[in-house]
Amino acid sequence: MSRSVRTRPEGSGRALSEAYDTALLDLDGVVYAGGAAIVHAVESLATARAGGMHLAYVTNNALRTPDTVAGHLTELGIPTGAEDVITSAQAVARLISEQVPAGARVLVIGGEGLRVALRERGLVPVESADDDPAAVVQGFGGPDLPWGRFAEASYAVARGVPWFASNTDLTIPSGRGIAPGNGAAVEVVRIATGAEPQVAGKPLPPMHRETILRTGAERPLVVGDRLDTDIEGAFNGEVDSLLVLTGVTDGAQLLAAPPQHRPTFVDADLRGLLTGQPEVTEAGEGFRCGGWTATAGQERLELEGDGGALDGLRALCAAAWTAAGEGSCALDGGKALARLGL
Repeated sequence: MSRSVRTRPEGSGRALSEAYDTALLDLDGVVYAGGAAIVHAVESLATARAGGMHLAYVTNNALRTPDTVAGHLTELGIPTGAEDVITSAQAVARLISEQVPAGARVLVIGGEGLRVALRERGLVPVESADDDPAAVVQGFGGPDLPWGRFAEASYAVARGVPWFASNTDLTIPSGRGIAPGNGAAVEVVRIATGAEPQVAGKPLPPMHRETILRTGAERPLVVGDRLDTDIEGAFNGEVDSLLVLTGVTDGAQLLAAPPQHRPTFVDADLRGLLTGQPEVTEAGEGFRCGGWTATAGQERLELEGDGGALDGLRALCAAAWTAAGEGSCALDGGKALARLGL
């Protein structure tokens, strides 16, 4: 993907599952939410895999081990091996192993996924700041993580122990709504210590490096629901991306996206892997996709025509991103989005 400023979603004359060799799929908000498969996910992934696309699951959630994630996906009807799962716990464990001696102790604030990843790198997980750790690592620990664990991290970080975080997602989708993520927990320790962690997860390079090392992808397509992790991670890795609207990103956020948050393709759900993508073309002073033409007025985005909601959204993105240039679009798109039912 070019680093030039993206001003519209791209089109593709081929199904994305044919144009790319590997789908690097986020999990929460893309494949499942609250443990249950998202509509159309299971059958879409089965079709993509049957057509020869390699499926890899890339998650910033450091709580569960690759074995556990693979087992869950298999139970949902998506046959998966542990080798097809890449977690931010693995990325941060590699990052730590490059900076501390082999066999070093690491204070773990999080779940089993972090402990397994550290052991894979020859490091020793410990539970207390008094265990003489060479590093502190913090990852999502789930809703039952005791408050005292944040204090333990703060004690060690305040003593000057290097601090690492698997990721800094402020929220995580669940079956009941949007819940606090690891980023919220990282803020607790930051407030207590004034320190800054080294972060491995999406959208930063350590996670992309881990993913490419483990998958060997040559023509990867990042598939995600978050602009600030999945799509920005693809931008940083200079690879293409597909945003699906089954997670946290809504139409208004997409229209306001700065360049590093603008996906290559936009679709409703994972069925977008199985189809081509329509072209967005210039139409006078506006942009056309399907039956819709979008223009940027002085104060708001305007939409004319009719057709599918996604085509209208793609046209609106082109108008908004072009008007914004290298910034974030401040034009009101509410009326146009409401007309599309988005």
